[in-house]
Amino acid sequence: MKKYNPKTQHDYHSYQASCGIDGIKVDVHNVLELLGAGYGGRVSLTRQYLGALEESVTEIFNANNLICSMSLNTDFIYSAKKAACASATEDFMSNEPTFQTLHVAAAAAFNSLLLGEIVIPDWDMFLSDHFAAEFHGAARAFTGSAVYVSDKPGSHNFDIIKKLVLPDGSIIRARHAGRPTRDCLFNDPVTDGKRAGIWPPIRGSIYQPAPGTGTPISGSVSAVDVDSLEEVAGGNWRGDCAVYAYFLGSLKTMLKDAKLEVALEHLKCEIFTVSPIRVFGEYLRFAPIGLLDMYNSGGALEAMNYENNPPECKIKVRIRGCGRFGAYSNTKPKSCAVNQKEENFIYNSKDGLLTLKLQGDCNSKEIVFVYQD
Repeated sequence: MKKYNPKTQHDYHSYQASCGIDGIKVDVHNVLELLGAGYGGRVSLTRQYLGALEESVTEIFNANNLICSMSLNTDFIYSAKKAACASATEDFMSNEPTFQTLHVAAAAAFNSLLLGEIVIPDWDMFLSDHFAAEFHGAARAFTGSAVYVSDKPGSHNFDIIKKLVLPDGSIIRARHAGRPTRDCLFNDPVTDGKRAGIWPPIRGSIYQPAPGTGTPISGSVSAVDVDSLEEVAGGNWRGDCAVYAYFLGSLKTMLKDAKLEVALEHLKCEIFTVSPIRVFGEYLRFAPIGLLDMYNSGGALEAMNYENNPPECKIKVRIRGCGRFGAYSNTKPKSCAVNQKEENFIYNSKDGLLTLKLQGDCNSKEIVFVYQD
């Protein structure tokens, strides 16, 4: 029986590294099913090839910078030992109008139900300068995986990219893979005309894409669509939530089981960031939203705590990144400071939206809001 020669990959990756490449995406893993003759069969060849690939990437790139594509077969799933990221969907087909929603809602999100428990699901690249770029860009924010584009040099829409990538090149990553909300599990979002909700666990956002029928849809969204919401809410939550609609730029408050009606045109979507409203003391109600100009607004939040020294109380929010920060507050703070430096803020008493501009680098910052009776 012949043996696969791992030196081939080692030499190839060494050349790539010498050119400044720091990671790779390897496509067409499933072709190994056709090449197993003489190597002990497809399972044996997959184990040899994948083992050599993992060892080579780890050694040459000094990290597990590997994305495996077209690797949904069971041979790969059972043979992968170090490869952490694998494709969860068909290829992104930029010139096929009817495939756009199928790619996101029907393939990537539903496949991530299984694959998200085994690997980090990769939702493939997209084009930032494309008729559905906003639709695909928003979806990539909730994959929990890498964000990358295959734009032609010079053909970039940086307005889209800046909503995914912070100025230092890092992304605001969802804690887990995006997957369908419970009420959509047995829907076919491509053919039945019903919306498909996608939520990344813990972070509390819901991505709602229109289905692939080409016709507008209507539906509803609720805070209970976000699993594990109570885990982050804490003991001072009484069931109210602040819901921020990204594309509308609107903030509403609602009970966790109330429904918010939504209408979407074809290839349009909305991102709802759901934040439990905490009750501090007898009167103060507060819910951080995150970085309002990023698709995954809530993903930038790292921690929140509260100090009560009557008649003054302080809410401290730790956040990573820069740009517009937003939160819900039922009353206007007395002052605000970022890393102990006083900053100006804007408060809208009509909807309770509290905003300020975070300047500087993308490192963690502590925002302190001071309230006084």
